[in-house]
Amino acid sequence: MAQFQFVMRSGPTPGVTFPLVGDQLTIGRDSSNAVAINDSEVSRKNSRLSFQGGKYVIEDLGSTNGTFVNGKRLTGPIVLKPGDVVSLGEQIVLVYDAINMDPGATVVVSRKSAYVEPSPVQASAPAYPSSPAPAAYTPPPTAGKKTNMTPIFIVSGVFLVICLCASFFWWVDATYRWCVFFPFMSGC
Repeated sequence: MAQFQFVMRSGPTPGVTFPLVGDQLTIGRDSSNAVAINDSEVSRKNSRLSFQGGKYVIEDLGSTNGTFVNGKRLTGPIVLKPGDVVSLGEQIVLVYDAINMDPGATVVVSRKSAYVEPSPVQASAPAYPSSPAPAAYTPPPTAGKKTNMTPIFIVSGVFLVICLCASFFWWVDATYRWCVFFPFMSGC
């Protein structure tokens, strides 16, 4: 079973996936659209997707800034193929993709938008270049981590030398031995 989706390559929310579910879907700025894109370049009802013969057909609905497929402005309906780049105006770029679904897979539903994220089966790589998914944060390993001890030794050595010098001068002053150690001083 194949399912289709749009992945936003550029626009207000890059990387967002829009699953395409249904026979008639609209793309536009209005929140009632199946693919709602809140951007001033997108008309309220910009484009329509119709599911025909196992494929989606896209057509522009008279939008102000137009709908483009692979850089060509739509003048009529066109069948989408996986990897096609759909642009709305100059800034919004969506990549159309087909993903294979495991019918027994669990799907994730977001309470916010009733968004269904399919669990794809490893099938084939997408026909378009995509940026890698952000990696989960992994804290750096601490076991066996080597610390540069040189600054610690330098600071400790300087502190020790200062303490020894202060102690020596305190002892010289306390035992009246200035002339013994510093005979060149006046008054000796």
